[in-house]
Amino acid sequence: MQDAPAIDTSALSEHVGQQVTLRGWLYNRRSSGKVHFLELRDGAGSVQCVMGKNDVSEELFASADRVAQESSIEIRGEVKAHPKRPGVFEVAVKDFQVIAPTVGEYPISPKEHGTDFLMDHRHLWLRSRRQHAIVRVRHTIIQAIRDFFDGRGFTLVDAPIFTPNACEGTSTLFETDYHGDKAYLTQSGQLYMEAAAAAFGKAYCFGPTFRAEKSKTRRHLSEFWMVEPEVAFLDLQGDMDLAEDFICFIVERVLEHRRPELAILERDVSKLEAIKKPFPRIRYDEAVAILNEARAAKRTSGEPDAESTPDFPWGEDLGAEDETVISSRYDRPVMIHRYPAQVKAFYMKRDPEDARLALCVDVLAPEGYGEVIGGGQREDDLTTVERGIEAHKLPREAFEWYLDLRRYGTFPHAGFGLGVERTVAWLCGLPHVRETIPFPRMLNRLAP
Repeated sequence: MQDAPAIDTSALSEHVGQQVTLRGWLYNRRSSGKVHFLELRDGAGSVQCVMGKNDVSEELFASADRVAQESSIEIRGEVKAHPKRPGVFEVAVKDFQVIAPTVGEYPISPKEHGTDFLMDHRHLWLRSRRQHAIVRVRHTIIQAIRDFFDGRGFTLVDAPIFTPNACEGTSTLFETDYHGDKAYLTQSGQLYMEAAAAAFGKAYCFGPTFRAEKSKTRRHLSEFWMVEPEVAFLDLQGDMDLAEDFICFIVERVLEHRRPELAILERDVSKLEAIKKPFPRIRYDEAVAILNEARAAKRTSGEPDAESTPDFPWGEDLGAEDETVISSRYDRPVMIHRYPAQVKAFYMKRDPEDARLALCVDVLAPEGYGEVIGGGQREDDLTTVERGIEAHKLPREAFEWYLDLRRYGTFPHAGFGLGVERTVAWLCGLPHVRETIPFPRMLNRLAP
């Protein structure tokens, strides 16, 4: 096979009428007796390789009939344009070699498999067309995230994964030993990005974060990736503008580069094409009114136990079902701002027009995918931050470095965090986040 250049399947269009060599794995095989149809995948894509009985030796034709799914193979042949499907190519096989056969039957067959089985074989499940498409979309989302911030003058500043203190309580933090001292895996790099914003003006961190919540919902992972920008001299309004531009940029990039993958996932791209500015922006009070309107309608619906459905109590945070009710009214993300300060972190700035409220925002994706962005304006007054630390019963010594940011040149600033996995789930139209990351970590899963 030395007389044909080795190429990826992505380059087939450049070699029509030429002899090429392809190396990869056998994804599928079928035969009509005199013709073998071998589907080769190589990571870049896949191609149907047609082997006629009269085009190769009898021995080679027989060996191709025995090769098992996912054996690694090498094929040489002529690239041909498909006669009926523009942009699709085939390879007429002239030579064939098994590099390494599988040892035993490949575990993931075309039949239906349960979720636990597929997750136990995640290392192999990644080879499937659907999972391949999801990871490709994820790749494009991550690239878009970096391009957006890099193109707007932000500096990437890496936040630590080990943190010395459980600054907001230990219930959802993973504790670990750190050379004899107690440490925790980070839930967020935001506090460190506030320090970075004071140094660089516009900064962001991007990396894994960890939540020890005992949750089995379709929206939760124990380890997930988050991007967190922070901007000096930015208020809540500017923060919402930035988040809106950011989401639109990501969606446009996915639509531009990943339509074939979205087609494999049977994603309704018209839903994504509707993601345009401006996004609806409603106050928390308006969100509560929407929920109570929906609950009132339910009480009169005649459904079992509907009459006992209470109104949503002002002052509580929104749950997943509440977010779904609200977002179902819109064809694009909805921004809910000015939540009660009591349900937000101590560092959120209070609304000067109503001290009960925080200058914060959550962005809910449409179609029931829930919160994909959370953020807001940070409290920049030293005394107010000190009172907040005390009110939340947090260890003052853990925040001395953070208080320094208010002592030495305090400034208004704002930012947010976007969860990559929820964004992937939304854009791909997936029912569960477990497929959005190559090797998910969940409440009862630490392998493979």
